[in-house]
Amino acid sequence: MISGAAIADIAILVISARRGEFETGFDKGGQTREHALLVRTTGVKHLIVLVNKMDDPTVLWDETRYMECKDKILPYLKKIGFDIKNDVYCMPCSGYNGAFLRDIPDESVCSWYRGPSLLEHLDNLPSFPRNTDGPLRFTVTDRYKEMGTFASGKVESGSVSKGQTIVLLPNKLNVEVMQVYIGDVEVNCASAGEHCKLKLRNIDEEDINPGFCFCSPNNFCQVSNLFDAHLLIMQYDSIISSGFMAVLHIHTCMKEVSIRKIICLLDKKTNEKTKIYPRFIKAGDAAIVRFEVLGGPICLETFQNFPPLGRFTLRDKGETIAIGKVVKILNPSDQ
Repeated sequence: MISGAAIADIAILVISARRGEFETGFDKGGQTREHALLVRTTGVKHLIVLVNKMDDPTVLWDETRYMECKDKILPYLKKIGFDIKNDVYCMPCSGYNGAFLRDIPDESVCSWYRGPSLLEHLDNLPSFPRNTDGPLRFTVTDRYKEMGTFASGKVESGSVSKGQTIVLLPNKLNVEVMQVYIGDVEVNCASAGEHCKLKLRNIDEEDINPGFCFCSPNNFCQVSNLFDAHLLIMQYDSIISSGFMAVLHIHTCMKEVSIRKIICLLDKKTNEKTKIYPRFIKAGDAAIVRFEVLGGPICLETFQNFPPLGRFTLRDKGETIAIGKVVKILNPSDQ
């Protein structure tokens, strides 16, 4: 789910209107909060909240129940950073009979919502700005061998075309693009924002891993195993100090990391550095933290220079515990 969210522009959050089900998913530890937080921190730009099962016998298209679910989830979405006026859209639906998914049902079924269906809303969304003229940044989600070596992923910046020579990082391998596919259709070129697969020459499947990045030969992304980040602890029952280990999810890459040093706390109102140099941090704290990636360097950028490769989440024991953004990339000699 995380790797999928990392390459998405739009997410659909499906919640249940059935009595008891919404509350179970939304209460602390529920999947609704977890999924909303993950799509926000991976850079999803637009969120559609589908209030499903409105046809359930405990609901029967009751507007009061719909508003109850909506009024509970919107403040949480605002808290985690969504612009609920411009980037979040809520609608009722029934997955069982398809109401408001493709077709709008008769007014006798639901008279209080006469907005667009899900497909209509998706069709009417404006296009997102793309950096098609920038250097190539292609984040790998998968690789496989099938009459040649293939890599699939998303073009985050620039474009990739048939016959082009590109470089795979972090292992700095020069490869040639033999074919480009969008879906099952062969094309000459794929540009920023498009998901595609590449048939490659001069490389084996074993040389490619999810989280690797194809770049322009004359413009590489940053590669390091050491970086400083603005970190916000969302939830954690204990304290976090130097030596703490967790799983880092940054673009399509997943790696274990260790906290080398807590540099200072951040003022939560201004986001500026303070002169408080704590030995540990806890839930609710914001700090600048130095991380070491275990098991080798990864592809990344500072959030300021290139957000898709500079935002991340930290997870421990199957839960998202913190979100962050890369502010400085260091060399091993800077330790």
